[in-house]
Amino acid sequence: MINNKTILAGREALAREVEQVAEVAGYLWQKGWAERNGGNITVNVTEFVDDEIRQMPAIAEPVALGAVLSNLKGCYFFCKGTNKRMRDLARRPMENGSFIRITDDCAHYEIIADYPVKPTSELPSHLAMHNYLLGKGVPYKAALHTHPIELVAMSHTNKFLEKDVLTNLLWSMIPETKAFCPRGLGIVPYQLPGSQMLAESTIALLDDYDVTLWEKHGVCAVGVDIMEAFDQVDVLNKSAQIYINAKCMGYEPDGMSQEQMREMSVAFNLPK
Repeated sequence: MINNKTILAGREALAREVEQVAEVAGYLWQKGWAERNGGNITVNVTEFVDDEIRQMPAIAEPVALGAVLSNLKGCYFFCKGTNKRMRDLARRPMENGSFIRITDDCAHYEIIADYPVKPTSELPSHLAMHNYLLGKGVPYKAALHTHPIELVAMSHTNKFLEKDVLTNLLWSMIPETKAFCPRGLGIVPYQLPGSQMLAESTIALLDDYDVTLWEKHGVCAVGVDIMEAFDQVDVLNKSAQIYINAKCMGYEPDGMSQEQMREMSVAFNLPK
């Protein structure tokens, strides 16, 4: 923090972005999707950066990203801190997150505000996704990783891991899921958490899906802002809850028919 002044002072739009991150962090904790320090959030805030911010000195040494992310030159991000809890990010976002700047070589980041909070350990993976989406001209600014209980539970069953099997099942549970998550749910087979392979497997699905399920681990979602990313996970997990509740009642739910789902696609001009 420079001269005891937060970077958010006098910057209402930037402050609203951080407030939205804090709001979503609170939802993740309340839903039980963010045990201990589980989950990560990154948001591209470059559009809210002014000349004064661009001149701010780094408050920690540059850190290598492990790759050259050429599409991120001149970009700024707000990130959850490593080993920081979502419940604390919700209450005190500036103490549990940090603003970072991608250096001109596109291979390092540096923290500029408010405190030298090291970003999430998943930062290289998140930034690789942002780099890919920017390169494709996709206007998504936010990436979310969390552990929704029912979706993770369903990933422990092999039959749900085949391409689009779970997508169609979840779409069929309630119309809102197809309407609000129209690109469905991609499946990433189990990979070591935090690994480059996990990041690459996720990026490989971004052309077709906004949300991916990491087998026996969690989900990753991207969106125009962090609330949209959260909302997609929320509606998918609602469908998973409906399915599991029906099974607990002793029956296999019929779900909407394929014809009913095709009717929705036409009526609402959905991509799938």
